[in-house]
Amino acid sequence: MPRHLAIIMDGNGRWAARRRRPRAIGHRAGARAVNLCIDWCVARGIGALTLFAFSSENWGRPEDEVGALMKLFMGALDREIDELDRRGIRIRFIGERTRFAPALQARMATAESRTARHARLALNIAVSYGGRQDIAAAARSLAEDVAAGRLRPDDIDEQLLGARVALAELPPPDLFIRTGGDVRISNFLLWQLAYTELWFTDTLWPDLDAAVLDRALADYAARERRFGLTSAQVAAPAPPDTDTLDA
Repeated sequence: MPRHLAIIMDGNGRWAARRRRPRAIGHRAGARAVNLCIDWCVARGIGALTLFAFSSENWGRPEDEVGALMKLFMGALDREIDELDRRGIRIRFIGERTRFAPALQARMATAESRTARHARLALNIAVSYGGRQDIAAAARSLAEDVAAGRLRPDDIDEQLLGARVALAELPPPDLFIRTGGDVRISNFLLWQLAYTELWFTDTLWPDLDAAVLDRALADYAARERRFGLTSAQVAAPAPPDTDTLDA
């Protein structure tokens, strides 16, 4: 069972276009799939779920669509926070939130504070987020420490950089799912997805159901995760813990 699931929720606009409806209707329909995915993770004991809701590049979309997304986002926060709190789900937002309106930033902070004590599911929403932006911010943070004399350049390694990217306190995603048919990761969690298993489906996000998620999980369970080792090494039994053996 994956500890951490990451999803690009793609296909809302095409779902609406096939029905000759405005794109905003597709985004609204996609909210149902978010709730379904949360329920699915909770039922299977998956500890963390990260959803790509709005990328740093999405600000370039038509102004009316961005406005509709912001309105939908605000409404979802007002509507869902009580349920998330009741169910013991912690919500967190990653990305450049300063680009959002102050009222939306305040709602995000309130939702995070209200659910911070929960541990049933860590729900992470990537908004105004980009993987390159994330890595650049981590590098900038380390550079500031070097400039201030708190860190030497030679001290910087993968562990230090990894501790400064978003979601550093969580295990990296074990399984990545993208709906909508495109086969790319689109600047999502570039650092964190280094050894993640990738799974793609043509299903549009509003059409997501438990059967699609179960197929992804079955495919994931059948894969051999080697992390650079050989199959023989992965299959070999772990050596005994000599510290616990009787003298």
